[in-house]
Amino acid sequence: MQQRNSGNRRPSGTDGSDFSYRMVVDNRYTKVAKGKSTLSKVLVIQAVVVVLGVFDILFTLLKKEPLEILAAASISLTLIAIIIGELGRKRSRVSFLKFYMAASSIGILGSIASGIELKASTPLVGLSNWETDKFDLLKIACVSVGLFVQIFSISKTTSLIGNMSPPKRAS
Repeated sequence: MQQRNSGNRRPSGTDGSDFSYRMVVDNRYTKVAKGKSTLSKVLVIQAVVVVLGVFDILFTLLKKEPLEILAAASISLTLIAIIIGELGRKRSRVSFLKFYMAASSIGILGSIASGIELKASTPLVGLSNWETDKFDLLKIACVSVGLFVQIFSISKTTSLIGNMSPPKRAS
């Protein structure tokens, strides 16, 4: 039984002159692989932001305050969009990725509208209501981070969709 040598030797059975017959992976496919990897990380960050939003809604319900319907709907829509985006990323489905971009954008716009509605309905009192202000700051931070991640995810998803689509033939 012959042991395999570890080193930078040429493969057995070749004389080194077969380099012109070796296949080269198209640049588009490497861009798709990198884009999928980046989108996976973005989806995880987006999921963490959504989980923080879910905790905010749970704390609101535990304090016996009324449920913010717009915030709950936007978080639900964003969560569904993240799941569909992950399916589209894994299975290379352009239609799923397009739905992900549209639904998550609508979700973040709903979160922004909910935050604006929250600030319009609560009066500015100062530091006397620090306990409620902490949760308001958490909401604003989640929406801000969510908006930044959404902008980044749209750019990465658009790039990924462009690389996944077959190249246009010149006629």
